[in-house]
Amino acid sequence: MTRRPGAADITVVVPARDDAAHLARCLDALARQSHPPFEVVVVDNASTDATAEVARAAGARVVREDSVGIPAAASRGYDAVEGGIIARCDADSLPPGDWLARIASVFDADPTLSAVTGAGTFYDLPPVRGHLARVFYMRGYFWGMRAAVANVPLWGSNMALRVSAWHGVRHLVHRDDPQVHDDTDLSFQLGSSARVRYDRALTVGVSGRTFQSPASLARRFRWARRTLEVNWAVSPPWERWTHRISTARQLPAAPERAVAPQPAVTPGPAVTPEQTVTPEPAVAAPPDRMLDPAPDRG
Repeated sequence: MTRRPGAADITVVVPARDDAAHLARCLDALARQSHPPFEVVVVDNASTDATAEVARAAGARVVREDSVGIPAAASRGYDAVEGGIIARCDADSLPPGDWLARIASVFDADPTLSAVTGAGTFYDLPPVRGHLARVFYMRGYFWGMRAAVANVPLWGSNMALRVSAWHGVRHLVHRDDPQVHDDTDLSFQLGSSARVRYDRALTVGVSGRTFQSPASLARRFRWARRTLEVNWAVSPPWERWTHRISTARQLPAAPERAVAPQPAVTPGPAVTPEQTVTPEPAVAAPPDRMLDPAPDRG
């Protein structure tokens, strides 16, 4: 594909395994973006259903990853992106029409930014359960992993990073371990001094299927424990925070330009849900803008 001069090249990576129905709705939402993606890459993680066929029918590029697990699939997708910005969502994500435009504006406003992430709303949970899931599960993730990583943690259903940032850490991620959370693991590898932003305005719809059974939720907590174990063995949290604080004192804050407001997007048809590489140099962000749900007061 030919890159567009002057346009922010954003390639969307969607890892998927046996999730054709959700994927079709996600790709439909991506097709209605006010800022069209340069390309959509769907990683077929050894699916046995029509995942690959659905992706091709929507015009996405399909890459195959036979090692089952989100870490392997996500890494395979990131490796397939040649330049610009990688936007990542999951097959059950429903990005609003201005999602990519918001990502483009955030990166344009801060050339030193390595990555950005945001939260989500659970579109298929009853209102009360959805609110509780957002408050306790999602905010708990950002608060808890913020302390563990000593930086803003990325959330895989709604995140973006520069290809240059990925190239700096792609040999460090635990892509062959299906028992780690790939997004948190990537956050660890980016490091405690990387410039990562939480954007309150960057949101997507996500499925609440994590909460369908105690077993599903328990599995995610096991993965979280595994992710912490393998990364803290290399760099425990007190070392990460010491490095972060010392770096923040040494480096000046990056100049910041205002993020341009996005024009209103006319909604389309309603969507019915059913390791040695040196990371890129980082500039510490002003503490009070690092993460809205868990502001750094240090």
